[in-house]
Amino acid sequence: MSPDTAGAAMFARYAYPPNELGYCGPEETERVLDATGPSGAGGDLVCLARQFDGAWCYLETLAAGTGHTDPLDRRVVEAYWLGNALLDRLDSSEFARAVTTRFGDQHGARMAGLATGAHGIAPARAHHGFHVFEVYPWTGLLDVNGGQPALSILDRCRIRWGRVQKVDGDRAVVRSRPLTWDGRHLALGEARTEHPCWAHRGRSLLGAVREGDRVAMHWDWICDTLSPHQLDQLRRRTAQQLALTNRAREGATGRERTHH
Repeated sequence: MSPDTAGAAMFARYAYPPNELGYCGPEETERVLDATGPSGAGGDLVCLARQFDGAWCYLETLAAGTGHTDPLDRRVVEAYWLGNALLDRLDSSEFARAVTTRFGDQHGARMAGLATGAHGIAPARAHHGFHVFEVYPWTGLLDVNGGQPALSILDRCRIRWGRVQKVDGDRAVVRSRPLTWDGRHLALGEARTEHPCWAHRGRSLLGAVREGDRVAMHWDWICDTLSPHQLDQLRRRTAQQLALTNRAREGATGRERTHH
């Protein structure tokens, strides 16, 4: 398989921040950083991406279910990290089978139910937000210690967006809306300032960052500049996932009360 170089580079830009922190992917983080450049990482691209075994499940499922032969096709990669029409073309039962097979030992039937739209909940999509809020355990830990540190991890792990106010060396000043938790519901709060990296030691995940740019962020990095359409998709898919997570939590609480 000959990977889509643009798609592979896009995948690497969003995958590098958690890889740098040691959360997923190969130990050789410099190889992932190299793959963000225009020349990519040659024949290592597919091998590198497969080592992000959580994300690879979504890419393979999206590609197979939407008529794409390459999981690193740019449209497939964009669908997973940001969102696009491919998410709506993937049959929910295919998605349910994939996540239950791959992640069933973590949440099992709950994930299958969310993916297919059980309990009156709109079906989930094969988006990074689903992995953050449903596969990882942090949503289930929001009731511990007032929601911290789970809320902070969820906020930084999701792909979030913001507007660059200024560039200050290797960091940028960005206004973005943080994730909030009121004890019952997850939501987005009022915009506040954060200071993500856009470069480090002369290397960056993208070209220049300029004042006024709309950007996507993952953990402590700016990963990309967003077109208006990409920004709209990311906002919409995030809202869909938060609504699904909130309704699933309410449903689970209601069922627990009924059983008691």
